[in-house]
Amino acid sequence: MEKLKFSFQVKPTPDGKSNYIAITSIFTQDEKVFLVPEEYQAASLHKHILTSKAYATVRNSLKKRHQTRSVWIKTTKDILETYFDEAENMIFQDQFLEEITQGQLAAINKNNSEDPMVKILEQLVDDQQNKEKQSIKKLADKFVIEKFDGRNISASHWMEVFEKECARFELVECEEKIEIFRLFLERTCTDWYSSMMIKHGFQSKWSEWKSNFLQTYANKGWSTSKYALSFRYQSGSLLEYAIKKERLMLEIRKTIDHGTLIDIIAAGLPDFITERINKEEVEHTSDLFNELGKLEHLVTKKKFIKKKEDTKPVKENCSICEKLKKGVRYHSEDSCWFKTRINNEKEKEKKQIKLINNAELECELQYQDPKN
Repeated sequence: MEKLKFSFQVKPTPDGKSNYIAITSIFTQDEKVFLVPEEYQAASLHKHILTSKAYATVRNSLKKRHQTRSVWIKTTKDILETYFDEAENMIFQDQFLEEITQGQLAAINKNNSEDPMVKILEQLVDDQQNKEKQSIKKLADKFVIEKFDGRNISASHWMEVFEKECARFELVECEEKIEIFRLFLERTCTDWYSSMMIKHGFQSKWSEWKSNFLQTYANKGWSTSKYALSFRYQSGSLLEYAIKKERLMLEIRKTIDHGTLIDIIAAGLPDFITERINKEEVEHTSDLFNELGKLEHLVTKKKFIKKKEDTKPVKENCSICEKLKKGVRYHSEDSCWFKTRINNEKEKEKKQIKLINNAELECELQYQDPKN
């Protein structure tokens, strides 16, 4: 037997929430048809078929529920031993397969497709699945997780939370996880997502995406750990400091014990705060948070409004007004009303002095001896 034809079909799981690929029948080269029992139809049970190149193409071809493909697969020694006994009877997992004619197979397929109840149920399931896919963004709004930008949180910790949220909303299919994964990425992470989509697409396995994500954004240095350990209280709320310190420590070491975590948080507090807290009474971080809430008044800054001092400049009396005997007036000489007048008087004095000097010079020239 050089080759066998296997009929593949996409079938719904018993709960109707997901699909699986099934092998429904097997054809031989002499046109014999053998039915595969329903409990043995899952392709995952036929391990030697899964490893064939033909199955990889079939998996990429079957994308919707109830789609079918019939493919010839070249037999190997393992395939022959799996589906034939020593007498060349068709078997699978110690079960003899039922032989039927091709006419009977066509009738079975027709009955299954024309059953009105089956059609109604299939339509309801398809409608429900389409509705769930359309509301993927609404479902993402219910996720209790912050968006990842490559710098705000540990990649491994974030991925752990993301997978827990997927499990909480029963997102088990690889395609569903890959699709909703995009809605929680920001900044350069969206470029990484686009590159992965070009290389792998929706039909790839989620494990490939997860592994690549952790390798790309894994924190390979000590900067995060050093920042978390050196983070200390500077100002503001004591409770806000303690909560942030706890988050930073849990991101770098999730398995840290309560006692060590409390000691590290307390080490970053001022001495006058820790001196007022009884360490023996603090068993959990919530106890420490409660104590810090009672001590908030010690670090609350009170704002006092200081009265502004009178810094008005002392004005000097105007010298122009004094010269003109206008009384003692306090304003600048540049803004004095009589500035123009005093300037005009100064110009007149300069002209008179010039005329007098010219007259004296003329008289001297008249009485001077011309011989000289």
